[in-house]
Amino acid sequence: MRWLVGWSSTASGTGPRAAPDYDDSGPDHLDAPTVHPVGAQLLWGDPAPLWAVGDWRPDEVRVVQADAVTRLAVFGRCGATDGELRTGLIAARGGALRHLTAWSGSYTAVAQVGRRITVAGDLAGARPVFHTSWAGGTAYATAALPLADLIEAQLDVGHLGALLACPDSPEAIGDGTPYMGVRRVPPGHALVLRDGAREITGYEPTASLAVAAPQLAVEEAVEGVRDALVEAVRARLAAPRHAPEGGYGHLDPGPVPGMGPAQRRAARGGPAPGIGADLSGGSASATLALLAAGLPGVAGMHSGNGAGERLLAVTFNDLAAGGSRAHEAELDRARALAADPRLRHVVVAGGEEALPYADLGGGPLTDEPGPSLVTAGRHRRWLSAGSADHLVGYGARQVLDAHPARLADLLMDRRRRHLMRPVSALARADGPAKQSLFVPFTVYRAARRLARTSYREGLEAAAGQLLALDFPALSDPVDTPPPGPGGAVDASLAALTWCRPGPAARWLTGEALAEVSVRLQAAAVRPRGLLQRPGERRAAAALARHAADHRIFEQAAEVRSQRLHAPFLDNQVVRACRALPEALRVQPGARASVLRAVLAGSGVRELPPGWGATSHASHAAAARAGLRASAGQLLDLFDAPLLADAGLVEARVVRAALHAAADGRALPLDGLAELVSTEVWLRRLLARRGTCWTGAAAPRQQAVAGVVPRPSL
Repeated sequence: MRWLVGWSSTASGTGPRAAPDYDDSGPDHLDAPTVHPVGAQLLWGDPAPLWAVGDWRPDEVRVVQADAVTRLAVFGRCGATDGELRTGLIAARGGALRHLTAWSGSYTAVAQVGRRITVAGDLAGARPVFHTSWAGGTAYATAALPLADLIEAQLDVGHLGALLACPDSPEAIGDGTPYMGVRRVPPGHALVLRDGAREITGYEPTASLAVAAPQLAVEEAVEGVRDALVEAVRARLAAPRHAPEGGYGHLDPGPVPGMGPAQRRAARGGPAPGIGADLSGGSASATLALLAAGLPGVAGMHSGNGAGERLLAVTFNDLAAGGSRAHEAELDRARALAADPRLRHVVVAGGEEALPYADLGGGPLTDEPGPSLVTAGRHRRWLSAGSADHLVGYGARQVLDAHPARLADLLMDRRRRHLMRPVSALARADGPAKQSLFVPFTVYRAARRLARTSYREGLEAAAGQLLALDFPALSDPVDTPPPGPGGAVDASLAALTWCRPGPAARWLTGEALAEVSVRLQAAAVRPRGLLQRPGERRAAAALARHAADHRIFEQAAEVRSQRLHAPFLDNQVVRACRALPEALRVQPGARASVLRAVLAGSGVRELPPGWGATSHASHAAAARAGLRASAGQLLDLFDAPLLADAGLVEARVVRAALHAAADGRALPLDGLAELVSTEVWLRRLLARRGTCWTGAAAPRQQAVAGVVPRPSL
């Protein structure tokens, strides 16, 4: 895990100091405690020190300086030159913070201008910033656990309950973290510190709720998406190539009958040198693979002049949960795309050992809980066959697809005719059922109801739903995508709200739900700084939730010496996708058509049949197969769960749900994944020993000593 950490102290000089590399035990330093993060690289020192902690590559940490008191540090993959970084630093000195987020790539920028420190988070939330009060000032980091260690924080059980009850609702989760006293900077905002005092400010321009913002033409908006994606991929290709530690073949045991060097490396579990990409057969990963293979530059390692190097494309073949027609079609599309001579195709097969829930005993401790913990072992198997820099298509659905609540936005803008195609597609999605004739009217009424519902009324309705335990019956088909008649329509109707309970809410205790209800009611009466349309707000919340889970996925499925790159979550790509007209985004197949246009503009026009087909069904089949295969392990996990000790669930209720899911009953599988992952994360957290800090004033115990009882409401 890699993170940066620093702090800003009061102007009086009584705050903490960085642990020095020399002896400064004189009388002038006796009143200032020294702390130092373990395994850190000091970028600049007192009075506001900044460290890079973890296995950062040399080209992932860049520092430019304009003068003695003005400097900028950029962490991650940034496509800007040093001159462009200095120009952005000068602009930020005058208050133009958005310039620090306008370069291609995925990174975190920290600017110091005199006594003012500015830490800019990203738009999606894949690179969050956390902060906490400490020693009369403010400490900040890109990970919450080190700050929890620093202040010896206890576990915030109320936050875990809100995360399970309403994971997509920022009103319930707020700016909290699983650790008391550690706060998160919202996506699209920057943390500004001056003499220990903090301010959180947004750097994106705001739009009026009364008047719709001017929209670009379709061709211009799609061209903007293409340019942003090309620049995002080029930023990765232009970076120095990296090989696994020790060099390629350092641990190679020598000739093995029937195995070449690549096969022996894959057996050892290490990534290949150079850059590669996923090739799952889906439109997002295929777009990145084809763009990376076609752009000027070298896809593999620099060997000589690099001529003839091909991009390593990895496809995962699920043998245990596959076999369906959709799965076979997805593999066929991947094989057809891999016929490109610029790609080197590798297919990784996985059996029952690669199913979800199969490997919960091991794994690293992540910064926060996330549903990706139950699939981390599965993904680690095919990521180890990838490259040292690996492109993945995560986030494309969230930044390109239209959230169902955007139908209400169209009604608010009086563009009713643009609703005809999406509601007609919903009527056809569930088959020729008798009630399909009434689907367009039902969806239209739901969208109109949302457009006429105020933000406060929507939150109060969700709070009442939690108190009344108003959830779909367990016999309803609620998988994603829901199988059977009415599934897609029901899912869309449920999404046409300001706020709704998550899939795991049905298994929480009444006390936990009541506490989340109180949070929603408090948020309903709290003044809002930015007014947004319901669809815009729901889409931003869904993107933030997905980006946060992708960050946990990176930590849980991490392969040594490998970096995962998700260009769809880059700032410039998110901005370009937000500029797409609403009327285009709500159309059926909009994501596939946009990506097809992106590839056509880059010279790729021949795509296999079925391009743009979704893969929800195969994911749901794998999750259900994993539940059946690991039923005994999961039942033992919830024999005496820590979630029950915290008062969030009752063990017998969760065990009954696991039994029902293993027997094939229709249950919200996403909700079960969230419960299991949170329980696994708690166990890993409480088994942890040690701290992230050293020095004379370092914390003396681990951050979370145990699950504290929740106060009664």
